[in-house]
Amino acid sequence: MMVDKLKVRDYISSAIGEEYLVPLIGAWDNPDDIDFASLPDKFVLKCNHNSGTGMCICKDKSSLDTEKVRRGLRKGLRQNYYDCSREWPYKNVERKIICEQFINDRGDDADDVGLTDYKFFCFNGIADSVMLCLGRHTGNTLFYFFDKEWKLRRYNVRGKAAPEGFTLPKPQQMDKMFEIAEALSKGLPFARIDMYNSGGKIYFSEITFFPNGGCDPDILPETDVYFGKLLDLSGVKQ
Repeated sequence: MMVDKLKVRDYISSAIGEEYLVPLIGAWDNPDDIDFASLPDKFVLKCNHNSGTGMCICKDKSSLDTEKVRRGLRKGLRQNYYDCSREWPYKNVERKIICEQFINDRGDDADDVGLTDYKFFCFNGIADSVMLCLGRHTGNTLFYFFDKEWKLRRYNVRGKAAPEGFTLPKPQQMDKMFEIAEALSKGLPFARIDMYNSGGKIYFSEITFFPNGGCDPDILPETDVYFGKLLDLSGVKQ
């Protein structure tokens, strides 16, 4: 349920409140059932069971190739995300298409403003750090880790190469986002809790249990060791 981008909305609503959900426009089983005429000028279409395949970020519906979008969504629905790296929670997710409201960092509908991902690495309800994913809209995403005190953690290649004293402006509501991440990860040996911050308003993005299928080449070997020491599986039923 937690990896199902549609069903997890009910969990988030009950756990922290529906005000943290990106507004849902619609959900369908079949791309052919989507009435594009009824959709707003800007929106996001994606599958509920995978990570990007078939996704459509529409910023101008008047120039949208709807048949191309439908083909992409059909491809996404055919994908069994479990096959990529054996992430078992995805294996039997009932596949759907969902449409959500278009959002960006600034909180308006501007096309040239990106959307930063904030990915919190949580161990048994304690958020160790947040990974900022900056500039996705540019095609050159920058990844940096920061802890709760907003100190750079040199967990990845870019972080290790950053100069002494490097930092970034601390986003508004960051302390609240850490609180939410810890609330949503309570009782879980590990979970990555992803959020957005759109004009100061916090939105839930997704819960991930196996970032990059455990095979992220950007994460340093010493970080793998450190994270491994934080991972306590003693409470997991065999």
